[in-house]
Amino acid sequence: MTSEMEIELNEPLIPVEEYLAAGVHIGTQQKSKEMKPFIYRVRGDGLYILDIRATDERIKVAARFLAQFDPAKILVVTSRQYGQYPAQKFAETIGGMAVIGRFIPGMLTNQRLSKYIEPDVIVVTDPIGDSQAVTEAVQVGIPIVALCDTNNMTKYIDIVIPTNNKGRKALSMVYYLLTKEFLHLKGIATSLTQEDFETEL
Repeated sequence: MTSEMEIELNEPLIPVEEYLAAGVHIGTQQKSKEMKPFIYRVRGDGLYILDIRATDERIKVAARFLAQFDPAKILVVTSRQYGQYPAQKFAETIGGMAVIGRFIPGMLTNQRLSKYIEPDVIVVTDPIGDSQAVTEAVQVGIPIVALCDTNNMTKYIDIVIPTNNKGRKALSMVYYLLTKEFLHLKGIATSLTQEDFETEL
């Protein structure tokens, strides 16, 4: 007999077609050793394609992990242009913190800095672009959830969400689903849609 929990885990958050339409599965032409388990195949043009099922499952895992923390102590960081609006929306909706654009060195490690903050957990949009935040989180022992593309190294990442972390629609989709699942686990209903997380062009 399958438990309710198992059914919920196996049921995708949205139909696979919607993930595909948002381009969540489109990776880069590079792959790292660590991201290999999340890669479904390589396309004729050399682009690595991510496994949508793994993305869906990891969004659920990440939401469950984040739901254990006080929302006010969750920090989302992004230097990526297309990640800024959806990341900010995620932070605002759950009641967390956001550092959008440039991450000032010392924000997590230098208590004398006026912008010093003490989150309990950090979400980064791209471990490459947000490497300063990753380095500091590691130094102070804060767990890291990261949106990782096929070329990312995941050495210091506690929870990897395999996704296209460069595309406008892909980033809005992942942040929307993460928000929705987080609120669902907290017992909060939301009328937000993916469009609410989309950056205007």
